Amino acid sequence: MTLDTQDPWLLTPGPLTTTIETKQAMLHDWGSRDATFIETNQRVRDRLLAIAEAEDSHVCVPLQGSGTFAVEAAIATLIPGDGKALVLINGAYGTRMTKILDYLGRSYVTLETPEDVPPAATDVDDCLSSDESITHVLVVHCETTSGILNPIEEIAGVVASHERSLIIDAMSAFGAIPLSAKAVPFDAVMASSNKCLEGVPGMGFAIIRKSVLEACQGNAHSLSLDLYDQWVSMEKTKQWRFTPPTHVIVAFDKAIEQFEAAGGVDGRNARYRNNARILIEGMRGMGFETLLSDNLQAPIIITFKMPGHPSFDFQGFYDALKDKGYVIYPGKLTVAPSFRIGCIGALGEDEMNGALRAVKETIETMGVPSGSPAENS
Repeated sequence: MTLDTQDPWLLTPGPLTTTIETKQAMLHDWGSRDATFIETNQRVRDRLLAIAEAEDSHVCVPLQGSGTFAVEAAIATLIPGDGKALVLINGAYGTRMTKILDYLGRSYVTLETPEDVPPAATDVDDCLSSDESITHVLVVHCETTSGILNPIEEIAGVVASHERSLIIDAMSAFGAIPLSAKAVPFDAVMASSNKCLEGVPGMGFAIIRKSVLEACQGNAHSLSLDLYDQWVSMEKTKQWRFTPPTHVIVAFDKAIEQFEAAGGVDGRNARYRNNARILIEGMRGMGFETLLSDNLQAPIIITFKMPGHPSFDFQGFYDALKDKGYVIYPGKLTVAPSFRIGCIGALGEDEMNGALRAVKETIETMGVPSGSPAENS
């Protein structure tokens, strides 16, 4: 059996391009109660804790579904009905957490900054000082609306000083941006299989402080999204409560094995930073402007302002790049027309340089002399 290696390169925030080894791991069927599968599931949970340096303080609770399933499950399980959240917003994923809280009927307030501005730890301090009823702080580590890296360490320090609970949506950062439970005090971090660890979609997970989770029985609004019940059951039986995404988990195990062999977080971070450097330098060389300054940019996904030339058409640009074998992402900003190009997945220098050639050929064909957002002729 052979695998199609002609799939387009996914320069997206996930799902993303995976290796042949990860794909091949899915070519077998697994029984959910099979001893080998149960061992694999436990190994994945243990490895995820190790990545966060959280083995001594936290537990890993996996869940079927996309990353948003894990975010909702964690919020619902950890925040009791009489709790109150402070949600830090500078993009769509912070906003999504408020929508989840609305569905749950949980009380919350927000601290919102523009999509290209990180939340300030001093402002968080002010919010917590002025409102003692706030029990939890919710923040996104890397907000892929813009690609901005939020100052998690500073925020965590402030939250800890007020003895409140910190919940981090680390979907697009976990595994590529260092986040250690030994250095950053958090009660929960949520991520998924199909981001920087380069697995396939279908599974999210939460790394939760054990002492906190032990007190969460009865908080959840949903049986299937109850991470307390999922954890208690998995600890007791070593099995998932309901049918697990077996192929996803086995592929994830293989992806994490490759992640570790390539140097773990440091190795992944170095490759992604190099990808981002190549992309940003190349696009700027064609006149494109990044939304973010370099000091705010995470090496995950880069937002570029839309060219101002009247001949530029994003859908035509997108379709032409796809025809050349590269899939990018539309913009999600309110502050400026934009599009995004990802740096993550099983991509390296060759793929990033290939994408740049495709962009150059495409704008030349469109009659666009520069990617500058200023109107040019």
